[in-house]
Amino acid sequence: MTLRTQLVVLQSAIMLVVIVGSGVAAAWLQERALRDAYLDRMIGVAYSVANLPSVVEAFDDADPSVTIQPIAETVRVASEVTYVVVTDERGVRYSHPNTERIGEVASTPPDAVITGELFTDTQTGTLGTSWRAKVPVFDAEREIIGQVSVGILESELHADWLSNIWILGLCLAAAAIVGVLLASWAAALVRRRIYGVEPEEIKAMLETRNATLHGIGEGLVVLDEAGAIVLCNDAALRLLGREGADLAGVPVVEVVDAQLEPLLADAGEQQLVLAGERVLVARADPVVVDGRAIGTVLILRDRTELDAALRELAGAQGMTEVLRAQQHEFANTLHTLGGLLELGETEAAMAVIRRAGAGGALDSLEQASGILELEVAALLLAKRAQAREHGVELVVGADASLRPAPSPSAAGDWLTVLGNLLDNAIDAAPGGRVEVAIADEDRGGDRVVTIVVDDDGPGVAAEQREAIFRTEVSTKQRPGGLARGYGLTLVRRVAERLGGSAGVEASPLGGARFVARLPVAASAAAAAAGGARS
Repeated sequence: MTLRTQLVVLQSAIMLVVIVGSGVAAAWLQERALRDAYLDRMIGVAYSVANLPSVVEAFDDADPSVTIQPIAETVRVASEVTYVVVTDERGVRYSHPNTERIGEVASTPPDAVITGELFTDTQTGTLGTSWRAKVPVFDAEREIIGQVSVGILESELHADWLSNIWILGLCLAAAAIVGVLLASWAAALVRRRIYGVEPEEIKAMLETRNATLHGIGEGLVVLDEAGAIVLCNDAALRLLGREGADLAGVPVVEVVDAQLEPLLADAGEQQLVLAGERVLVARADPVVVDGRAIGTVLILRDRTELDAALRELAGAQGMTEVLRAQQHEFANTLHTLGGLLELGETEAAMAVIRRAGAGGALDSLEQASGILELEVAALLLAKRAQAREHGVELVVGADASLRPAPSPSAAGDWLTVLGNLLDNAIDAAPGGRVEVAIADEDRGGDRVVTIVVDDDGPGVAAEQREAIFRTEVSTKQRPGGLARGYGLTLVRRVAERLGGSAGVEASPLGGARFVARLPVAASAAAAAAGGARS
């Protein structure tokens, strides 16, 4: 059975149950109303006859029926009841629709005489089963001298009820037909709203969707036409730093730091966005169903890990370049020494040896220089090689000092801050000079790492010194016009997360000086100190 047929059958069954129940209730209420209306008429007729002076006075006649019978029949015909029977206190009839029954004792007891008040009930008499009302007849001294019984046959009452109930049945049948038609229309509308898929297909799609959402490694964020989040998969929640959160209904601009309007308007384009301290590559694709765009899918990829891998690769390439340069320097030095020794110029050879010193570019970053964190030292070597390619002189301060990181996460924070500051300075000072100062100090029991990067570039105007730390704000543009401005934002966010600060000021070199103060967590520092002592 198709979904449409199931909906029609279920709705029709529910509707028919309601209609039949309502019809039965309405018919019962109509029967009760009809019965109550007849009862009111019978009671009124009975009291009217019982209170007629001519009827009361006739009880003293030798033959009361002569006076009472015509009155009772006139009232019966006028009130459209089955009978009006007047009896004495013993139940002897003084009136009856069948004159042959006059003078006989009534087939039902004189209940009104016995009780002295109104009596109503359904009883079976000579005319059949009837719904009747009995009232006592009082004389002038208020003594009960008889009763008046007024009734209508149950068969007549039922026939009267059936004569009107067909209208109700007709209305209910029309309502049932209209209800079935509306149920069919509603089922067609529902099927159209769900694009004609059947329950089994919906189940399969739901299972496939759940498997896709929870199994795919890329972040998927489904947006409605207003840009609010409808659905996120597990990878997207992880990339956005919202594991376990329900982002349904939250505008996407509240969870990513980027202007997404151009991206959402141009399908297939990619854009860098920032979520906390994580750099993501976002691509938007429209969701089109039956030729109508109903929303957008935002695909997120993590660039943070890619940047870290590229940074490590750049470090390895930098080390390779440095070692290659050292090889050439040592080869030249050895050739010079060999020539001097062949010439017998021993003193000149000794002078060359003394001038070469330790013989390489690594001497300034050995442990004696104060940079004891190997990853930071490797990063400085890589950035020195990179700066040399851009014609920039990268100088590490002679008094630079940095103890080993207490944890891999702390080292990662230092690399993020130092790497972004150096990239920014090298780009800002082509053919110039960049100086790096690193201080590792204990202040009041807290360990604070301060990184200062100076360059002799154009500097940063005073009115832009806060703006450049905001997302997508930069004084430079990449080739092709791609937006920048994420590096300094990451620097400030990392510093603020650690409880420190990051800012920019004028540099003695004439350009910009970026200063980042990075406190080290007390627990991490204590753990590192304990490990060093052991």
